[in-house]
Formats: sequence, C-alpha cells, structure tokens
Amino acid sequence: MSRTPPARRLRLGLPRRVFSQVLLMQVAIAAGVAVLATGLFLAPLSNQLDDQAMRRALAIAQTTAQLPDLAKDLRDTPPSPNGPVQREAERIRKATQAEYVVVMDWRGVRWSHTDPRQIGGIVSTDPGQALAGKQVMEIDSGTLGRSARGKVPLRDSDGSVIGAVSVGIAYDSVRARLIHAIPGLLAYAGGALAVGALAAWVISRRVQRQTRDLAFSDIAALLSEREAMLHGIREGVVALDRSGRIRLVNDEAQRLLGIGEAVGRSPDEALGTGRTADVLAGRVTGTDLLTVRGQRVLVANRMPTDDGGAVATLRDRTELEQLGRELDSTRGLIDALRAQDHEHANRMHTLLGLLELEMYDDAVEFVGEVVGDHRATAEQVTERIEDPLLAALLVGKATVAAERGVALWVSDRTRLPDRLIDPQGLVTVVGNLVDNALDAVAGEPHARVEVELRAEERTVILRVRDTGPGIPPEHRELIFTTGWSTKKPPAHRERGIGLSLVRRLAERQGGSASVGEAHGGGAEFTVVLPEALSESGPEPAAQTVPPAPQTAEKES
Repeated sequence: MSRTPPARRLRLGLPRRVFSQVLLMQVAIAAGVAVLATGLFLAPLSNQLDDQAMRRALAIAQTTAQLPDLAKDLRDTPPSPNGPVQREAERIRKATQAEYVVVMDWRGVRWSHTDPRQIGGIVSTDPGQALAGKQVMEIDSGTLGRSARGKVPLRDSDGSVIGAVSVGIAYDSVRARLIHAIPGLLAYAGGALAVGALAAWVISRRVQRQTRDLAFSDIAALLSEREAMLHGIREGVVALDRSGRIRLVNDEAQRLLGIGEAVGRSPDEALGTGRTADVLAGRVTGTDLLTVRGQRVLVANRMPTDDGGAVATLRDRTELEQLGRELDSTRGLIDALRAQDHEHANRMHTLLGLLELEMYDDAVEFVGEVVGDHRATAEQVTERIEDPLLAALLVGKATVAAERGVALWVSDRTRLPDRLIDPQGLVTVVGNLVDNALDAVAGEPHARVEVELRAEERTVILRVRDTGPGIPPEHRELIFTTGWSTKKPPAHRERGIGLSLVRRLAERQGGSASVGEAHGGGAEFTVVLPEALSESGPEPAAQTVPPAPQTAEKES
C-alpha cells in the first residue's frame, strides 16, 4: 500500500523576484502615505468644523444683540411665549437655521426658547461670562443636547449690560458635515493610491527588465561569483564607466600594471601617459593590441558595455615573447651550425686532399689559419667585454651574423668591466638592438654591424651601428612605440616589441634610448644607462687601438 505523499505547506513571506518585491513595497508605501495623509487631513478638519460652528453661533448672537428694540422689549415686557422677545428670537432662529436663540436677563431668566415651556426659567449653563460683558464661544451640553454655542452681552442704550443672547448650533450637523466630507476624501485618497500603484508597477517593470527578472538571492550569488571570478582568474580585468574612469581593477590587473588602488581615476591618472593608458581609454582601437608596461609585454582587448563604459582584458605575453626570441635565436644558431657543419666538411675535404697530396706544410698552415680565425673572434670580444653573459651573447651573434653574410664587429673603443648591476637587462638591450640591425642589413652588399660598449664612471653607453637603409627622421620616435613595425611579423610572435622594451629598460634606470644616422649611412642606436655599474673596482684605462677596417668580415 503506497503512502500518501505529504501535502505541501503553504509558505508565506515576501516574493523572491525583485520585480514583485519592489512592486509590493512601493504599493505598501503608497497605501501608507495615503492613509497617513487622510488621517492628517481629518484630524484638523474636525477642529475646523467645530470652530466654524462656534463662530457662526457667535455671529448670530452678535447680530441679535444689536437689534435696537430687543433691549427695550426685554426691559418693558415680561417673559412670555407670545411676547415680542420670543417672536423676534424665533424669527432669527428660523432664518439662520440655528438650534436655538435664547435671550435672558441679567439674572439668567429666559425670555425666549425653542421650547416655550422653558421661558421664564433659569438657563441650564452658566451665563456669568456673557453677563460680565465678555463674548463666549464653546461646545457644551444643555437642555437641547450638545451644541456649538456663542454668547454675547445685551446692552441698553446707555451701554449697560441688561442681559445676554445665547445661540446654539446643533453639534449633530457639524458631525454630519465631517462624515459627509469623508467619502470625498477617501475617493481622492483612493485615486492617489491608484496612481501610485500604477507608477509603482511601471517602475517595477523597468526594474524587472534591468535585473532580468532575477531574485535578490540570485543577484547576491552573481555578485559573489563575480568577485570570486574577477579576483581568481589569471587575466587582468579593468572596467571603466561612461566618463572613462576606472571602476574596477582585479588583482591580476594590479599585478600586471604595477598599480595599487586606482578606482575613480582615469587611465592617464593611474598609469601615466603612454600606449597602455591609450589602449585602456579607447584612444587606440583594435584586437589583441600589444603594449609594454615596465618589463611586461601585455596583450589588451577592450569591449564597450551597454551603459557607455568598457571592459578591458590584459594577458601577459612576456614569457611568450621571450620564448619567441629564444626560438629565433635557436633557429639562427641551428642555421649557423648547419652552415658550419657544411663548411667543416669542406675544410676536412680540403685537409684530406692536402694530406693525400703529401703537402704537409700546407695542411698545417691551413689548419692554423682556420683555428686562428675563430679564436681571434672570441678573444676580441672577451678581452674588451669582461661580463661573461654579454661576451657569450656577442660571440653567438657573430656566428649568426656570419651565416647571414653580415660582418659583426666589436668596436675598438669598447671597454666594459665586469661590474654590471643588471647584466640581464643589458643583455636584453644589446640582443634586441643587434637583432634589429641584422634584420636591417640582411641582403645588403658589404653588410656590417658594429657594437660599441663603453663605461664612463658608473654610466654605460651602448651604440649599435649598421650599414642598412637607415631610419627616416619622421619615424625615429615611432619605432619605439609598442606594436609599430614595418616588418611582417613571424607566425609565433608579434613585431614592434623589442625597441619598445629597450627604451623602457633604459628609462627605468633613468637613461635614454634614441636613434640617429650613422656615419656613412645607416642607423645608429644610442642607449645611455646611468648607474649601471657598481662602484667597486678601478676603471680600466681606455686603450688606443687603430680602428677596424670598414670591409666585410672574411667568410670561411
């Protein structure tokens, strides 16, 4: 026998959707305001109606007391249901629709009354203030019930108080006016509530579209997920508002850009002027834009948002660029080794031929020349550049240059002690400039690249000259811009990074990087690096060596 599933409990509470909650709250607020306004209007309305009734009674009493014959009739005739005072009082009562008009003498004896049987009797309420010459407004109960009353003194021709006039307005009529006003007031309040509910519905529908009909719990979950995602991904994210100011920077973007708290500032204020700020601000457009920040090569993409702002993503390509350059160097070395292997085979065949022809002296001389050429190249570099990293770099570059038919010379003025503070940085600068120079002169007749490294106290001056076509004056600043290049990029990396890195590395050390025209044509790059050498150790004296010949290096 199957068990009957338990009935679902009716869960009471606020609706989950933002649209429903906003609508419910706004309707509740509108209803509360309508009820409060109605109550605040009704509270003084009762007092106002009471005051109006008392003032009306007082005005009727004042008008009655001013009748010229009333004081005379009060003095000359006795109180009587058919007397002149009663007739005049009833006429006034009927004309003004008052509840009663009572005329009394100075003793409080009635001369008129709505009920003729009460004439000649003492009034039920104290007439003392009116008989004392004062005007009175009050709400009190008497023989005819509760009424709004006005009492004034009755004076004779001499101005003496000889009695008083008391006029009453039925309080039920005042209450009826109040009750009669309530339906109209409630109708206005209901109309205002309906308009408020309609406005609340319109606003709630707009909120529904903007929040995509999500619940508050869903929005809170999305915000939590957003924070976790933005600060957890290994990609920099920078969000900007419609005015171009930064409104969000995640942890990775702070690390890549090297900035701290930047929210509320423009990219120029947070990063300084430069290509990176231009990319983030949208002044440079495109996809996968390259930019350099410090020693980092970044790839940036910027996407506009519906509210007029934008979101920029940053990826670190520093390691990829280094791998690409290492790949280029490796390929160059492989080509050089392949050429050397071919050249070595030719030399071995030559040596074998000399030995078979029993030309032993010529064979010894041939081997000596071959070994001496390679040794001279290495010794020329190491005796002038004492830092092992730079020396090894230039020896390798000389091999690559020879394979490409380019003569790579180390200037006779080169003198660099082994006291570099940042040898890796200088290796990057020299490697980039030499690679660019080799690319510029490749295929040129009598191609030549000359490297000069000098130390002046703690400053290192680097010059790289080539015999290529040179740099036009209008492009001598553009070539240091990230991503700018006239060469077709290889498949594995982008162009326009090397020279930008060179200038940034120089400027980071307070130096400079510039390009001009070399003597005899071509380009001459000059990099000045202040404070690049440590203070320990004496400076080597510059030696005067005859300049190297201007012909291409002899090829084996």
